[in-house]
Amino acid sequence: MRLRRLLLVVLLVGGFWYVTTHLPAGLGHLSLLNGHGAGSPLELTEAHAAPEFDSEEQNNIAVYKRVLPSVVNITSTTLVFNFFYGPVPQQGQGSGFILDKSGHILTNYHVVEGANRGIEVQLSNKHRYSAKVVGTDKTHDLALLQIEAQNLVPVTLADSAQLSVGQKVFAIGNPFGLAGTMTRGIISSIRQVRGAEGAPIEDAIQTDAAINPGNSGGPLLNSRGEVIGINTMIASNGAEQSSGIGFAIPINTAKAVLADLTRYGQVRRPSLGIVSYAIGPDLAEQMGLNSDYGVLIQKVIPGGAADRAGLRGGSEQAYVGNTPIMLGGDLIIGIDGQQVTDPQDISAMMDRHQAGDTVSVTILRQKKQMTIKLILGEARGVNT
Repeated sequence: MRLRRLLLVVLLVGGFWYVTTHLPAGLGHLSLLNGHGAGSPLELTEAHAAPEFDSEEQNNIAVYKRVLPSVVNITSTTLVFNFFYGPVPQQGQGSGFILDKSGHILTNYHVVEGANRGIEVQLSNKHRYSAKVVGTDKTHDLALLQIEAQNLVPVTLADSAQLSVGQKVFAIGNPFGLAGTMTRGIISSIRQVRGAEGAPIEDAIQTDAAINPGNSGGPLLNSRGEVIGINTMIASNGAEQSSGIGFAIPINTAKAVLADLTRYGQVRRPSLGIVSYAIGPDLAEQMGLNSDYGVLIQKVIPGGAADRAGLRGGSEQAYVGNTPIMLGGDLIIGIDGQQVTDPQDISAMMDRHQAGDTVSVTILRQKKQMTIKLILGEARGVNT
């Protein structure tokens, strides 16, 4: 019995010595991955150099690096009272972007609405600053803030009148509090939509770039990293998250109101003082008009620019489908020599003027063409 035990010990020790001294990789050469011993050593293939980005990736990265320092996160604090009349602070988050080295920041009005306990701005370098409200435009959902900070990096503003459906766009902002997030897509359409306050947003930029709560007020960019719009709302059917249909206020609309915000603290947007309806060729033929395009004046706002200049609204009610319209008013076909085909044309022309400017309006009145000069008033409500 002792001899057998001795032989067994000798065999084990000898076997161990042989494996560790004669096999190329010792015990490490044995496979631990295959229970039957038929496996092979794990061999990884690794890249020998940093990855090369294609041209599209390079552009994406360049836009992000260029614009990120100009995008800010905005936290607004509002003091409300709970069921027991106790004060409870509530915070809302959004985005914005730096306009100049003086610290002016553009965002949405609804991002800072009701912020009676302060507004805080965080830059991409994580530094935080208290912001003051310079001016607001509730109708167009815009707000201008200002912070005191050094070495700020302003954005570059593009011309949003030259946009095309299918054009590539980027959005950078703070969705769901995730700072510095960039998404991309295309311009899906350019259309009129109704804002949160019911006022129309002319030439709103529709995009499929992912826009979510927290993106509000952030920039929508072209492929050169220039701002073409301000991300403002999404069509979500109540889901409160991106459904591939987001809208941005065109930057040209913001340009038109920034001067008033800095000068007066509010917008003094010019207006003709009319309620209007666009006329196409079919309807013009049915109405016996001498023009197959134009904007028919439905109503003249009392005391407005059109009223003071003697323009006339409609006096006879008719229907286009189920939509009631007023016939018999003046048909506007041009302003300052430029053709007018719909209310969006008028809105675009108002963006280039201020209240108090004089413009020449070309109209058709009972098939007679005439040009009337009027002094623009200030917009009231949602009239043109």
